[in-house]
Amino acid sequence: MASSSDKEVKEVPGSYGLPIVGAILDRFDYFVVEGTETFFKNRIEKYKSTVFRVNMPPGPPLFPDPRVIILLDAKSFPILFDLSKVEKKNVFTGVYMPSTKFTGGYRVLSYLDPSEENHTKLKTFCFHVLKTNAAKWFPEFERATGELWAKVDKQFSETGRAEFDSENLQMCFNFLCRAVLDRDPAAPGPASLGTLGPSYVQKWIGLQLAPISNTGVLPKILEEVTIHAIPLPFLLVRGDYDKVYNFFWTYGKAALDAAEQQFGLKRDEACHNLVFNICFNTFGGMIVLYPSIIRHIAEAGMELHAQLAQEVRGAINENQGLNPRALESMALLRSTVYEVLRIDPPVPFQYARAKEDLVVESHDGRYAVKKGEMLGGYQPFATRDPKVFENPEEFLPRRFMGEEGEKLLKYLLWSNGPETDDTSAHNKQCAGKDFVVMVSRLLVAHLFLHYDSFEIDPSSTSKVVFTSLHRPSAD
Repeated sequence: MASSSDKEVKEVPGSYGLPIVGAILDRFDYFVVEGTETFFKNRIEKYKSTVFRVNMPPGPPLFPDPRVIILLDAKSFPILFDLSKVEKKNVFTGVYMPSTKFTGGYRVLSYLDPSEENHTKLKTFCFHVLKTNAAKWFPEFERATGELWAKVDKQFSETGRAEFDSENLQMCFNFLCRAVLDRDPAAPGPASLGTLGPSYVQKWIGLQLAPISNTGVLPKILEEVTIHAIPLPFLLVRGDYDKVYNFFWTYGKAALDAAEQQFGLKRDEACHNLVFNICFNTFGGMIVLYPSIIRHIAEAGMELHAQLAQEVRGAINENQGLNPRALESMALLRSTVYEVLRIDPPVPFQYARAKEDLVVESHDGRYAVKKGEMLGGYQPFATRDPKVFENPEEFLPRRFMGEEGEKLLKYLLWSNGPETDDTSAHNKQCAGKDFVVMVSRLLVAHLFLHYDSFEIDPSSTSKVVFTSLHRPSAD
């Protein structure tokens, strides 16, 4: 069979339909009739291609141009990272960008292209925040997860069930605020958030993403004619955001001083970016990823639990504690976290705009793209590509172990780039790429320090609910 590079360049299949009407019909199919994965699967089958044209939400009548060339395999998807061919300006949330009122009137780092001067300043500032707080990651995470498991245990002892997600919200927020700002968000004092910080942040994130997601707050049909049809105003969450911003402004002095003095940033711009990086990107990602990790490990069963518990406890004994050296030695744990990131990436979409006329290659074809056209990729299809991954829909914790497993890491794309690439001030790969993997591995390590095994309610699809918890017999 000829490779795609030997084939003629073809027109991208698919149609946007009639103006306005076509986009509304696609949005209705996407949200109400089919759902995301079925929406894409049906069009792959219809066009006999993993590259095709389609309207992506939110679209008309009040949103920008919804026309996208969608990429759904491991070969075509990486062009979204090639900054010699594509631009990443204002595409963080796809064809729609929330009002800058949500971020103090500034276009924050996530919406900047690396060609813009402020991108380098703001991303280098991100790296500075990560580096200067590195010594606090391990102890503060241990403190925060200790509080988490205590609450889970208490709830379970009282009711025989314990919900993970709600306790995880406060754990993640506490950890990040304590580690980055040296301040407990619930501590009394000026700008204290009490225990409401996570809810403030969730509402602020939720309003920005509502036009491109199913919120579950309203029936699907009602969502379609309300929050999917009009931009939601910042005014609805202004009071909540102001409280979070004031907390960061009050206790982020060290970071904000560095932003002004070392990176030449305006103090308020740096603060809005710090809030966005910590609350939207990091906290927002953790509260999606952590329940997914727990769910996949729970469903994998007792044999994996026993193997992870043995690896974690053995590494800690050998290295005199849960430190970076011990964590690095846990090969099964590392592979397990990577496999969750592969099968269920916390940020499923990536977008970019063609800088020039170019050719996109999939496994089966070469397609012409015109300068200025929007490209979008749904990552779970790329990271479950059967031409790259064996049994791609199956959760295989050992997939990334050993020499062959290491070779697959270049196809792990969760961070807006391959896992084998390094994030820098000159690309759009997640600034916290290594941090996210580290704290995700820490979550699993602390989980199996505290429990031998656990089970969750299989009927609960929206939340992780523990139905059994087995503590080590020595406790």
